[in-house]
Amino acid sequence: MKTRSTPALLACATVTALLLTGCGAGDSSGGDATDGAARRSEAFPAPSAPRTDEDGKAVAPDHLSTFALDVDTASYGYARRTLADGALPDPSTIRPEEFVNSFRQDYERPDGDGFSVTVDGARTGAEDWSLVRVGLATRSATEESERPPAALTFVIDVSGSMGEPGRLDLARHSLATMTDRLRDDDSVAVVTFSDEAETVLPMTRLGGHRGRVHDAVDSLEPTDSTNLGAGVETGYATAVDGLREGATNRVVLVSDALANTGETDADAILERIGTARREHGITLFGVGVGSDYGDALMERLADKGDGHTTYVSTEQDAREVFCAQLPRNIELTARDAKAQVAFDPETVADFRLVGYDDRAVADDDFRDDRVDGGEVGPGHTVTALYAVRTRPGVRGPLATATVRWLDPDTRTPHETSGRLETGALHDGLTDAPVRFQVTATAAYFADVLRRAETPLPGAPSPAELSERAHSLADRTQDKDVRELAAAIDQAVRAGSAEGGEEPAPASG
Repeated sequence: MKTRSTPALLACATVTALLLTGCGAGDSSGGDATDGAARRSEAFPAPSAPRTDEDGKAVAPDHLSTFALDVDTASYGYARRTLADGALPDPSTIRPEEFVNSFRQDYERPDGDGFSVTVDGARTGAEDWSLVRVGLATRSATEESERPPAALTFVIDVSGSMGEPGRLDLARHSLATMTDRLRDDDSVAVVTFSDEAETVLPMTRLGGHRGRVHDAVDSLEPTDSTNLGAGVETGYATAVDGLREGATNRVVLVSDALANTGETDADAILERIGTARREHGITLFGVGVGSDYGDALMERLADKGDGHTTYVSTEQDAREVFCAQLPRNIELTARDAKAQVAFDPETVADFRLVGYDDRAVADDDFRDDRVDGGEVGPGHTVTALYAVRTRPGVRGPLATATVRWLDPDTRTPHETSGRLETGALHDGLTDAPVRFQVTATAAYFADVLRRAETPLPGAPSPAELSERAHSLADRTQDKDVRELAAAIDQAVRAGSAEGGEEPAPASG
């Protein structure tokens, strides 16, 4: 392991006071819902199944954790941008699940639509506390020639704030590159908005008409204020007008989300276009830009719009989003996907889900398919990390994770499950698979940046966190992990610039 000498992470006093402290092999299964139920009965009751005490009275299902799937990564991208500018991000913009889901995983993938389920964990060294990872994966992305055609309505923010370098210019470059990479049977529409919204290009088939799309993109210039509500409303109206049966119909919103004119509430904006969203299945993909960014508004729009968000700050980010992620996100393999994790009360004394605060679902609504879940496409993974305290000396079933989703075409429900035994827990984090260690490092880093009141157990000291990230970057040779290590180093410098006492190492 290479040794690096770094100053204490986030040395400023406000971070020091709340810096993480702490003390002291997985099993997965797949298959259809019936097979999953049979396997789960060997452990403990399936998610949402009623539990009774010795007298036959119902026991409250407080051993359950239920959430809608989320593949957003904008929070991590925006934090990296802020740190690169020499500042610490606002703790309110830190969503730990988006840090965790920003990194490649090595989960086994299913052959067809739906999910594989992987559940593994490792003891942290803190008294009886472990980290448990629930990993869901869809099938590999199809070849470009095999996916359904796309009908994409780009809603582009051309307000005055978009004139800052790295905003509208980045969007123009990205859209032009993407236009050349889409197929001839794909369609594109362009809507712009500032104080008002305008359809610059109606839905246009690319075959023979790419020049029209390029002309529309090249004409984008920043103008006045930001009427985001008008842009989204006009964008959805344009998408409905150009709706294509048998295609993936999607609105792609590119904005800094700094709404200051017209309707600025996400719920109200989405309510006005609810029919297009519900009846036509038009989903929303939010792409955030700019050093000043309305993260909360974009996140709510994506959640309400059955979609997800990402954030771009460089041409490299933009190429990844528009030329790799977006084509991959054109196809859907699952609608209204939810996960429910049941912890065995005989072996688990306490548990806590890391993040997903905005995606929580009532336990009783897990199998209510009228309740909104998440939309997921091929080539995706979803990771949920739990802090779990096991009962001393008890061995046996620990957790069963079940994912439920609707077929994107027929809306037929499906389920599959995976489970974990206490005996399969790795003895320590450094004994766990390398991708598990990356997940844990990202979660610990998010915990630091958001000044967590209830820190994750077994947190490394600031120097150890930096050392782990660099060691993992060397081991994986993964540029994303190297960027994580760089972000931690930037946080070190930003904290040192603000001054403060050096924090004591975490215990355990």
